[in-house]
Amino acid sequence: MNIPKGTKDVLPQDSHKWQLIENTARFVAGVFGFKEIRTPTFEHTEVFLRGVGETTDIVNKEMYTFLDKGDRSITLKPEGTAGSARSYIENNLGEVLPKPLKMFYITPVFRYERPQAGRLREHHQFGAESYGSGSAYADAEAILLAKYFLESLGITALELNINSIGCKSCRAEYNGALKKYLESRLADMCAQCRERFEKNPLRILDCKNDSCKKITASAPQTLNFLCADCGEHHKKLKTALTACGVKFLENPSIVRGLDYYTRTVFEFISTSIGAQGTVCGGGRYNHLIESLGGKETPAVGFGMGIERLIMVLESLNIPIGEELKPDLYIAPLGGEKEYLKAFTLVKELRDKGISAETDIAERGLKAQMKFADKIGARFVIVLGESETLSGKAKIKDMQSGNETEVSLKDISGILTVVNS
Repeated sequence: MNIPKGTKDVLPQDSHKWQLIENTARFVAGVFGFKEIRTPTFEHTEVFLRGVGETTDIVNKEMYTFLDKGDRSITLKPEGTAGSARSYIENNLGEVLPKPLKMFYITPVFRYERPQAGRLREHHQFGAESYGSGSAYADAEAILLAKYFLESLGITALELNINSIGCKSCRAEYNGALKKYLESRLADMCAQCRERFEKNPLRILDCKNDSCKKITASAPQTLNFLCADCGEHHKKLKTALTACGVKFLENPSIVRGLDYYTRTVFEFISTSIGAQGTVCGGGRYNHLIESLGGKETPAVGFGMGIERLIMVLESLNIPIGEELKPDLYIAPLGGEKEYLKAFTLVKELRDKGISAETDIAERGLKAQMKFADKIGARFVIVLGESETLSGKAKIKDMQSGNETEVSLKDISGILTVVNS
């Protein structure tokens, strides 16, 4: 039986990579004052229809949606923000906790799309959200958090691209200019873009079709249509980033693929992996909470795929943590008495925080020593009849070959050697 297409096992020999990324995410988020939120793997479909947007590729093509046994429409979450926003409203977090409320998540997400490098039908995201501040400083903080996290992993060859897509007010004027530019070119565009032309022309700028991309390359730019408030917000963001020594490129083609974005949108691009180089995307979404039935609440955040991060780290030959190896292996040689002594010794050592192993398959010494070598045990004790009777044994350093005699009656000697 094979694994479903677009999914992937995280194998025991690779799990340390995930642990490093997740632990780094939790540490960096904590440094910035973000606390973890965990939302369900599935939500009522309406959460994503109203939050993500009906004109997006995610809703139109990629959602895993089904009817449950109560005939309710349920969707496996395709991204983390809408579910977090639903939780913010349902649990009244804006009133219960101080604002701005800063949260992060590490979650699986599900999208039915063609699997490709770093993007699977089930993949995992690290994301951060800040609710309750409309200031450009909140945008800058989200960008700095993402940058700090990526650099903490060793990804330093980064290019930050930013843009502003304005608010509802100036977006209307821009949409009018964009439609005027596109209307004579619609016949040369894909069917989906022709449909988007009426419903949400801004989404056309996010189309990946080559012919559509050529047409939109010369389209009007959102930055030229910003109202005074949006223009000042964008200017303030650039000033804050510059003051913090963060280099950026203004990229008018960035609009992001979700309908809830307003004003700031940004992407971090790794210059080491070519066309698949976007490792983080985010922006501001001031009307998301309102669209889900809550009070109007400004918000900003980002998301990034963990599989994509691992791919980038591997392409850069950056070590991604180390596989956990035991400090000590005790090899019992003989009968029940030796096995029981080894088993209880391991228990005592584990109680003291030492990673210790012994044979639980009742194998011969040769097989045990091969096993100890394969799991990378740093020290080994062979525990035979004479060692059990005398209460003394030799602990061997498997790297240097040095041996030290230790007492088996008191594990302090073993602890001293292992902790040296």
